[in-house]
Amino acid sequence: MSLRITVVGAGIMGLCTAWALARRGHTVSVFDQGQVPNPFGSSVDQHRLFRHAYGNQTGYARMADTAFQAWERLWTDLGERLLVPSGTLCTASAEDGRRWLADSAAVLEALGHPFRRLTRAQIAAEFPLVDASAVAEGLHMTSGGVLLAGRIVELLSHHLNALGVTVHARNPVTAIDAERASVTLADRRVIGADVLVVAAGAWVTKLLPETAGRLVPSRQVVAYLTPPEGLRGVWANAPMLIDADSDSGVYVVPPVAGTTMKAGDHRFSRSGDPDADRDPDPEEARDVLDRARRVLADGHRYSLANAATCFYTVTADERFVIESLSQRAWLMSPCSGHGFKFAPALGEALAAAVDNPEEGRRTLPHWAGGY
Repeated sequence: MSLRITVVGAGIMGLCTAWALARRGHTVSVFDQGQVPNPFGSSVDQHRLFRHAYGNQTGYARMADTAFQAWERLWTDLGERLLVPSGTLCTASAEDGRRWLADSAAVLEALGHPFRRLTRAQIAAEFPLVDASAVAEGLHMTSGGVLLAGRIVELLSHHLNALGVTVHARNPVTAIDAERASVTLADRRVIGADVLVVAAGAWVTKLLPETAGRLVPSRQVVAYLTPPEGLRGVWANAPMLIDADSDSGVYVVPPVAGTTMKAGDHRFSRSGDPDADRDPDPEEARDVLDRARRVLADGHRYSLANAATCFYTVTADERFVIESLSQRAWLMSPCSGHGFKFAPALGEALAAAVDNPEEGRRTLPHWAGGY
């Protein structure tokens, strides 16, 4: 049976859910407060990372395989593959980071994913872009890569038109009625549907204040780096780098497919207003740059090209939230800084729950939580 479905939010989660619902024959309308892609959205950046290493979180390591297959289905539909393989190099020197590496290795081994444990000497020999003296050990996988995030959101939004999905850009939703599966727009129109999906990212607590105790906007600053002369091409063929130490750790995204090299801090601010606080302070950007310099060989030669802020929605345990709001409405908040890579799989799972709501309400929250 074809249903009329409203999706609030045209980030990667909302668009992937609309894609999965349309493929099942439903009539879908997507509403977003900004243009699509929305430059202020959590999804819109040059890149996001795809990886299998997740510490002791077996559920998410396993879900990565499900997501990879879902991405393959999406690439087929889009006619373009927007995941650039890079491999994954994880490093650590502090006790908590080394424990994360050990947990990741144990989970990967249990799931049958190939990896190699590396000593400091091996890191120095095989990955000269990394300052091996700053780390104690490493974990390398040939799997993993860079998702071209902005391009994905843009191409997917256009593809949805061909599927009959209506994407309403610059149509802010101001109120939600979960029981009636309806939304009120800024112009006071009320849009009803058979099913409502709220995938509003960092703005979800403004639309659903009752979620504010669990879902916290988290303002993050990312730094775009200029590598030393002659090394950009080398970095374009290097693995993503994840330094897992909690106090000083950083992730570094290689400049693949013409993108800019990027670094970010693992720690969540768990503060900020997504409608404000948009300009990164120079000191914030400098802190991220310094974190990256710590683990990069000749780190002092890397300079700051630009900086930007993004907003995630974080739970206390950094797990995804997908659950029913009523018999006719669903909440989708799988962010916590690592949701993008799972988007098509989560969209397909929520679309399946719409078609089988009793089963979905029973199993989807647990699965999406990575348990």
